[in-house]
Amino acid sequence: MSGREGGKKKPLKQPKKQAKEMDEEDKAFKQKQKEEQKKLEELKAKAAGKGPLGGIKKSGKK
Repeated sequence: MSGREGGKKKPLKQPKKQAKEMDEEDKAFKQKQKEEQKKLEELKAKAAGKGPLGGIKKSGKK
């Protein structure tokens, strides 16, 4: 009986990726994403205040 030979083998550890420096394009892109996220959050807050717009309408009939 040979112990742990069968089954999955552990993968070798990969070296950690170095944090690359962000250039101006990356900074602008991140800033744009943050602004888009803020707009979405505001729209969600507005939509949550109102009732359902369309959705499934229940009828009184059975």
